[in-house]
Amino acid sequence: MGPKGSVDVLGEKIVNNAGRNNHSDPVSEFILLGFPCTWETQILLFAFFSVIYVLTLIGNLSIICAVWWDHHLHTPMYTLLANFSFLEMWYVTSTVPSMLASFLSETKTISFMGCFLQFYFFFSMGTTETFFLSAMAFDRYLAICRPLRYPTVMTVQRCIRMGACCWLCGFSCFLLPVYLISQLPFCGLNTIDHFLCDPGPLMKLSCVPAPATEITCAVFNSVLIFSTFVFITSSYTLVIRAVLRVPSAEGWRKAFSTCGSHLAVVSLFYGSIMVMYVSPTAGNPAGIQKIVTLFYSVMTPLFNPLIYSLRNKEMKEVLRRLFRIMISGQGQPLKH
Repeated sequence: MGPKGSVDVLGEKIVNNAGRNNHSDPVSEFILLGFPCTWETQILLFAFFSVIYVLTLIGNLSIICAVWWDHHLHTPMYTLLANFSFLEMWYVTSTVPSMLASFLSETKTISFMGCFLQFYFFFSMGTTETFFLSAMAFDRYLAICRPLRYPTVMTVQRCIRMGACCWLCGFSCFLLPVYLISQLPFCGLNTIDHFLCDPGPLMKLSCVPAPATEITCAVFNSVLIFSTFVFITSSYTLVIRAVLRVPSAEGWRKAFSTCGSHLAVVSLFYGSIMVMYVSPTAGNPAGIQKIVTLFYSVMTPLFNPLIYSLRNKEMKEVLRRLFRIMISGQGQPLKH
């Protein structure tokens, strides 16, 4: 196919759909525009995001394996981190494979059901991420501010229950927004200027204005984002105050090494989602929406393993030994 082939075919399909959907026929599929560009550019984007996706899976899987194999990492903090890495693998998988397929597709269509399934799983895992970041902040607060009570309060069993609660709450919270938006009448244009099924562009395609749904989703997102963000920042504020009272320079270094990586991840994730979803139909240009969404949904899961491994001396040492074991072909648990 020539350089303009896929763009021309996509443009023709959009025009045909616009003529066919005369605000009476219900929409059975959506067109995800993604990144309209020449065929050569789409091939380059396909290669680039393929590499990003593979590196993200490898990085997060390495952390999971390190926690699994080294019994010294069988602690609440690293149990939560392994869960978080597992979540990141599925989080990026909910969007990137379909985006890669779209780069090679002429039509770039997604079924109505497929669109809302992607919507549900992508945002449910994003919600679960906010809960895991909160749980990790609470764990650090107990470990540093309440060190004597920490072993009895934060047991591995309690940590596992906390992780299960994060998964359950994360996948329950977004049922209401997905249901409300799916009940809107879609009978006109079906072209979404995005690479995923995002609530803002979806609500704009509704045949009738839906201010109640927009306000409900905006309030829901605001409460979810700001409540977890305030909890996390409050926890780390107390941690920093406690650390500043420690006279030992080694204590400072260890505490800030651990908490610094967590704060970096929190800053990356919350900084981008606040731009996007506190007001889902805010007048952000489509290009800005795509870039911000790419950052928190694709780049952040790539950066997280690097942040945790590079800033955490213990994790870095375990990963180094794990790679040596993999190269040598041994299968014994890691030992210090």
